[in-house]
Amino acid sequence: MKPIRIHYLQHVPFEDLGCIEQWITQNHHPSTVTRFFENDELPSLSDFDMLIVMGGPMGIFDDEKYPWLTEERQFIRKAINANKTVLGICLGSQLIAHAMGAKVHPNREKEIGWFDISLTEQGHQSKLLEGFDETFPVFHWHGDTFELPAGAHHLFQSEGCVNQGFIHNNVLGLQFHFEVTVESLKEMVKHGKEELTAGKYIQSAEEILAHRQLIPQNNKLMFTILERITRHIN
Repeated sequence: MKPIRIHYLQHVPFEDLGCIEQWITQNHHPSTVTRFFENDELPSLSDFDMLIVMGGPMGIFDDEKYPWLTEERQFIRKAINANKTVLGICLGSQLIAHAMGAKVHPNREKEIGWFDISLTEQGHQSKLLEGFDETFPVFHWHGDTFELPAGAHHLFQSEGCVNQGFIHNNVLGLQFHFEVTVESLKEMVKHGKEELTAGKYIQSAEEILAHRQLIPQNNKLMFTILERITRHIN
């Protein structure tokens, strides 16, 4: 595989690339970053082949507190229109769904912790997910959800949240965190502990950290998806 120029958008210090950084390094892909919390500039669309939009605790319309969200939403829309490969994770998936004209709104339940997701009928048919188990546990941390963009294929669902993933051509949105590592898991718990209140789909910090053995399998699935979604770039 020829090197792919990757740019990623990071919203808070404690939600970084996770295991995606390892995949980038192993495959010798050059990468650049816009860290909005450090007031970094956005690149030109001609400077990258793939855009990765990370997660964060803010909502996609929290412009008053995070003014850069206005420009970010416009930038993501331009990247999609320019036919870039785009991957959104958690908040990132909501941002790209909105950029594609879909509604983003509070989910009926917050979902924080390790909970199963299942392949949808379209997920079963997707070559992107070939060989994936019917149902498996992943790490979640979200209160909002997205509607499916027009023409998108619905890939995953969970008991607590119907729309967990979609793909539309070379744009992929994942509501959950395949990329989480032991370190990033600890950081998310540390910085988000006030959200760990009683709830049907909210685990305690102890429960979350006790399931660290699930991380390697989640990371392996992240690598598989990255290999498959970037294959067409070359």
